Amino acid sequence: MGLSIWIVSIILLVALILLITEKVPNDRISIGIMVALALSGILTPQEAVAGFANPAVITVAAMFLISRGLIRTGAVEYIVQSVLHLSRGNRTVAVVIVLFVVACASAFINNTPVVVLFIPIVLGLSCDYDMSPSMLLIPVSYASILAGTCTLIGTSTNIIVSDLSVGYGYGKIAMFELATLGVPIAIVGLVFIIVFANRLMPARTAPTCEIKDREDKRYLAELLVAEDSGLIGQDPVQYFTSHYQSLNLIEIVRASRIIDPFRQPVIFQERDMLLVKGSADDLVGILQSKDVELPHSEAVNGFGASIGEDLIVELIVPPHSSLLRHRLLSTNLQDDSGIHIIGIKSRQLHYSVQKIQNVQLRLGDIILVRCSRDKLAQLRKGNDFILVEDVHHAIIDKSKVGWALLIFGGVVTAATVGLADIMVCALTGVLLMVITRCFHLRDAYRYLEPDILLLIIGTIALGTAMAKTGASQLYAESFLSLFEGWGPGIVLGGFIVLTSISSQLLSNNATAVLLLPIAISTALALGVNPKPFIIAVCFGASACFATPIGYQTNLLVYGPGGYRFSDYLKMGLPLNLLVIIMGAIFIPVIWPF
Repeated sequence: MGLSIWIVSIILLVALILLITEKVPNDRISIGIMVALALSGILTPQEAVAGFANPAVITVAAMFLISRGLIRTGAVEYIVQSVLHLSRGNRTVAVVIVLFVVACASAFINNTPVVVLFIPIVLGLSCDYDMSPSMLLIPVSYASILAGTCTLIGTSTNIIVSDLSVGYGYGKIAMFELATLGVPIAIVGLVFIIVFANRLMPARTAPTCEIKDREDKRYLAELLVAEDSGLIGQDPVQYFTSHYQSLNLIEIVRASRIIDPFRQPVIFQERDMLLVKGSADDLVGILQSKDVELPHSEAVNGFGASIGEDLIVELIVPPHSSLLRHRLLSTNLQDDSGIHIIGIKSRQLHYSVQKIQNVQLRLGDIILVRCSRDKLAQLRKGNDFILVEDVHHAIIDKSKVGWALLIFGGVVTAATVGLADIMVCALTGVLLMVITRCFHLRDAYRYLEPDILLLIIGTIALGTAMAKTGASQLYAESFLSLFEGWGPGIVLGGFIVLTSISSQLLSNNATAVLLLPIAISTALALGVNPKPFIIAVCFGASACFATPIGYQTNLLVYGPGGYRFSDYLKMGLPLNLLVIIMGAIFIPVIWPF
């Protein structure tokens, strides 16, 4: 064994130990792999960092952004509510529905966008059922992998193996040829996941409730019914129930008269003043609809004009603020034309008697405002407020939900029918979401999950080094030598084990490309039909459940689920064994030697 293979083997072993023990953050491990391979001379500097331009990395990054667009527009919330409705509040039924939909979709579309879509859906369901998202995210990834082996187009690995098979003269794999074994494996695997997920998956993180409207995040606001508003003539109670469920209409002020809409029948009229309490999402949403205006703002007609450029932020009144006990509408916030006061949250307010113009600021009050980006620096410099910007990134702009769903559907469809490469489709989807303002690109960079992307880049470099030095082929040949003298059935089982182990360390596509010629030569040496060994590569290369680094979907859920490297072993090893055992038994039956 040459020196370069020894060096690669040591780097691989150290990287695996660090990933499993989590002594060092993943991004540092990834950078360390690239540096070690470059300094040792095994890879050129260009080869060491080639992963930054790898289509898989760019595709995953683009899908993270598309996922953000689906959250930002409320598309994910709509799907969550649909699942809740179908499950009728039963947590087990909801889990079954999610896994079934993921499996069905992944059989026909690339499973990367499927899992990207369902990550925020699972985060939303975790709030409704008060469960940790880590209980379900790995199962979602596994369901997509299991179903991907059922058809030719379910995973790119099957397509690669089919193309290579044609090149070696053994014909292509038909669209549903793999389903004969793939469907039974997927069904048994899904049943195992449903039964054992609660026992084997860790409650690693608390429920993530960013897309839910919490009761303690409601603001008191005054809204003015605009001229030619769509509200005019509508019943207030019915309108808010059907359009803005989080908005509670407290009272209507018409001229000098106060009307309680719950005690007497009334319809909206022009210039009605509405006293409401609701979430930031629905307050921003109804203002963007132009049906209402901010009564105390001079620039009332321009609210929706540049909302993509402006920010929605919270201003918290600290103990040292000079504005304590001052009336809100007498502060410099009201006088500044670049700042629009939307609402205020305060434990001191009595909603039936207090009006915005009478509110005096108290310690801990939270003011919801819209302001230009240029105003942020000015607000930060002052001592009167503590600025909280994260609320802007949690605002859901439901007016763009149609665009988000259309773009996501277009990306999936175009990639499925082969109109363009999935990377091109994903980047096009990001561009269209930016153009249609489903999200603002500079606000979305925080959702790129750089530690996950770096981990993919590092493993790409390690895989390149293993192939370049011949380490991968040496490992494979050494493993197969253990089965020398055995019959083709035993060797086939060993080959599925080898392919599965390789896919835990390399990508499943790299594993297929590396091992398919070895599979064919092994079959010819045994004097049997290579077809069963070709099929074994398909199932073995996709049987990547025990580590997060071999399959993109496993990496996608790594960060959101707060997982550790070892978490994948608990359910991953049994699923690996399932695929290996069923493959070894039934492949020779369905595809005879």
